[in-house]
Amino acid sequence: MNFIPTKLSGCFILEPKIINDPRGYFMESFNEQTFQKGTGQEVHFVQDNQSFSTKGVLRGLHYQTGDHAQAKLVRVLQGEVLDVAVDIRPESETYGQYVAEVLSAENQKQMFVPRGFAHGFVVLSETATFFYKCDNFYNKASEGGFMYNDATLNIDWLLPQSDLLISDKDLVLPSLAEAKKVW
Repeated sequence: MNFIPTKLSGCFILEPKIINDPRGYFMESFNEQTFQKGTGQEVHFVQDNQSFSTKGVLRGLHYQTGDHAQAKLVRVLQGEVLDVAVDIRPESETYGQYVAEVLSAENQKQMFVPRGFAHGFVVLSETATFFYKCDNFYNKASEGGFMYNDATLNIDWLLPQSDLLISDKDLVLPSLAEAKKVW
């Protein structure tokens, strides 16, 4: 497994070692010891989630706060997405900055999104199956989010605005500055 640090402290892109042969391939998608050695972080995952979406579906930017903050290890099982992590740790030197990476079933890349980050993705292929491991249980009362198109972030989601499908809930999220007031 190759662990590639991003410009955001604690956020990594993971490239697994893939063993191909005439039968197909084998890869180890997670190994706690290898992960801890490669990232320097001790994370114990407690919940797996999966979503299926069609092209243009944008999910995010979401986060959990306080005792319910979550770290996530995300990957794509089928299709292709642009995955985005935003540093929302107020004390961080990279507060308000983001990283974006194309994750796909073909490239098998994963992103580790530590606690203190907002997360979202948009589906670039006709369909995508997205999988993520979380190190804390979801808690509705601790859920937050901010607008995917916040002008201070200026995220290029790689698709035209007219092609995006966004939930009613996500369409009324506040700006990053307004969301920060309730942390």
